[in-house]
Formats: sequence, structure tokens, C-alpha cells
Amino acid sequence: MMIFSGEGLLFLLRWLHFLAGIAWIGMLYYFNFVQTPFFATAEAPVRTGMVAGGLLSRALWWFRWGAMITFITGWLIILHRMGRMGLGPFFDTSYGWAIFVGGMLGSLMWFNVWFVIWPAQQVVMASAQQVKGGGQAIPEAAARGQRAGFASRTNTLLSIPMLFFMGAASHLTMFPHVTKTAKWSMLIVLIVVMAVAEINAMVGTTGPGKKMLSTLKGTFWGGFVLTAILYFAIEILFP
Repeated sequence: MMIFSGEGLLFLLRWLHFLAGIAWIGMLYYFNFVQTPFFATAEAPVRTGMVAGGLLSRALWWFRWGAMITFITGWLIILHRMGRMGLGPFFDTSYGWAIFVGGMLGSLMWFNVWFVIWPAQQVVMASAQQVKGGGQAIPEAAARGQRAGFASRTNTLLSIPMLFFMGAASHLTMFPHVTKTAKWSMLIVLIVVMAVAEINAMVGTTGPGKKMLSTLKGTFWGGFVLTAILYFAIEILFP
């Protein structure tokens, strides 16, 4: 059967990648577009009841495992293409750079889910359970929740260029050829952009970067500007 051929199995891997990615990014947008604005206006007992009642834990289950499956299947697809084409030829192509940039941004988002947002939200949920039971809130819960919020908004920002480059891989040829110097230059640009975005999320609680992430409008504009920076970097470096 064709579905069990090499091409068929690769298609199934991509299909699973799409399904998991939709679940992951869908939950990310739910948290940022729906839950966070609602919690900002809801009374404290309502927020505590929703968190302690299991809504957040259920949403986070789909969120983190959607991220994990997307991450694993995505890198399996990239490594398969690298193995098939060869590492050098892979990075000579528009497809290779577009999917690599998208994959690196997605990997940073996955890291934030599992190592920043999820640990912080466990503290928030534990604190809500204690309050619901008549106890005191965990002192660090508010700060951890704020840090998770910055990381979540950063992921929303990064999702814009990530989805752009994932789509561009097979549907937009950005350059005809590339030199070795240009490859290293583009890699440095990508690392710097990712580092700046992550440092902004992880360090401090005030400043222009935090102000940008405090609103959905600012987060969206930041995502589109970041997309333009990466796109024009490729256009300039890979003429």
C-alpha cells in the first residue's frame, strides 16, 4: 500500500506535525486572545475557581504535548531532508533556510512551553488549590505567573515569523544561491534575534520590550517587524 511506502510514511509524519501544530498554536492563541484578557477583568474568586477547577490544567495538557509532538515530528522531517540532500546542499536552498529558520523559532517556543511556562503554571495552579482550600497563596506564584505570561506573549510574537517561514519553505523561493559567508552571517542574525527575544522575556519586569508584550497589538507588531527583519536579512545576505 502506498501509505506504507517511504513517501507515505513521510506524509503521515507531516500530517501528524500539522495536527499537533494546530493544537499547540491553537491553545497558545486561546491563552493570549481569550483566557488572559478574561482573567484581567474577572474577579479573583472567579479566576481562582477556574484555575483550581481544572480548566487551566486541561488546557496546558494539550498545549505542552501539542508542542512536544510538533517539535519531535518537525525535526524528524528536517533531519530527513538534510540526510536526503546532504547538509551543505540543504543550506544552499531557499527551502532549507526557510524551514530551518522556522524550525529554530519553533524550537525556542517549545523550550518556553516546557521549561518556563509549564513549571511556572504548576506553581500558579498549586497556589490556587491552596487558596480554594482556605490556605494562603504561594508567595512566588504571582511572579512566576507573570514570567509565564511574558514567555507566552513571546511565543505569540515568535509564532508570526515561525509560521511565515514554515509556509515559505515550499511556497516562496527567496533566493537562487548562497555563499558560505552568507550562511554564517544569517546564522548569526538568527541567533541574535532569538537571544534578544528570549532575554526580553526572561530578564526584568519593565522596559520597552515588556511594554510591547503587555498588549496584543504590541505583540502582533513585534511579530511582524521580526518577520520583516529575518526576511530582509535573507534577501540582503542571499542576493
